[in-house]
Amino acid sequence: MELDRARYSRQILFPNIGEEGQLRLLQSRVAIVGMGALGTVLANHMVRAGAGFVRLIDRDFVEWSNLQRQMLYDENDAKQLLPKAEAAAGKLRQINSSVVIEPIVADLTSQNAEQWLADVDLILDGTDNFQIRFLINDVSVKHQIPWVYGGAVSAHGMTFAIIPGRTPCLRCMFASAPAPGTTPTCDTAGVIGPIIHVIASLQATEAIKYLTGHADAVSRVSTSVDVWNTQFRQIDLTHAKQPSCICCGQHTFEYLQTSIQEQTTTLCGRDTVQVHPKEEVRIPLADFAKRMEPIGKVEANRFLVRVHIKDYVLVVFPDGRALVQGTNEPGIARSLYAKYIGM
Repeated sequence: MELDRARYSRQILFPNIGEEGQLRLLQSRVAIVGMGALGTVLANHMVRAGAGFVRLIDRDFVEWSNLQRQMLYDENDAKQLLPKAEAAAGKLRQINSSVVIEPIVADLTSQNAEQWLADVDLILDGTDNFQIRFLINDVSVKHQIPWVYGGAVSAHGMTFAIIPGRTPCLRCMFASAPAPGTTPTCDTAGVIGPIIHVIASLQATEAIKYLTGHADAVSRVSTSVDVWNTQFRQIDLTHAKQPSCICCGQHTFEYLQTSIQEQTTTLCGRDTVQVHPKEEVRIPLADFAKRMEPIGKVEANRFLVRVHIKDYVLVVFPDGRALVQGTNEPGIARSLYAKYIGM
């Protein structure tokens, strides 16, 4: 890719990047997992900075409650029920048309994680799900691809970078995921927009360091921020690496070895259950929407069909995945799925 000196002039003037660093950025490939609050800020930074290829992975669609903090989306995206990855891609292409942007509207699973994460130079964490983070960590360690953790809720956030072979991995620090319901989420504790920008900007900075050839400058500490009380805390992770770690020590990749995708997943704090089909399927959305018209109010576009069924809302995607809103009971979700889609 040819260097556009006018576009990136201020970044090139920064001595730690310069023309050489900018050229490295233009040749880099980045994957962002989760296009919610953190993901939208991360994508904005990466595309404006000139990362050559950016893959956006997200399973969800834009809703009204997202607009308070998910900075790439607008009211029209929510009204059209656009998938977040597609809505973000549309905005980002207008920001920097020279960047190749690949939206992936799907759930990251053990079956597809290596396909979508193993061919990039760096992975950015925009998710709010520890199971997915452990999956990212497995791919990272197995394929020696750095990634940057980020999490934010309420007015608090944390971030740290993981470079396989140089730093502890996620499982060195967290042997297992917190039990569901034991940690606050944006849906239970709320969140204010500024903490999102602080954490995602710190993540993006570590990404830019690495992608411009300054891996040695990547921080070896975890940074915690409380923007409400204006507090910052850092913990040195230099000695956190565990030789016996099941992932980076023993090279056992449990989250990649899951042979069967869980059929249902309760989305924490969302009053929503995600249901996967038992086998790979393709659902003709136009036909499905027409068939559901006698059942309840139908909203549809080329990405999904949303059906209001009494106390529940069924959101169906072309790959057969569905979100059942209005319940956190897997049994109810499976029952509705079987009744209207078929197991």
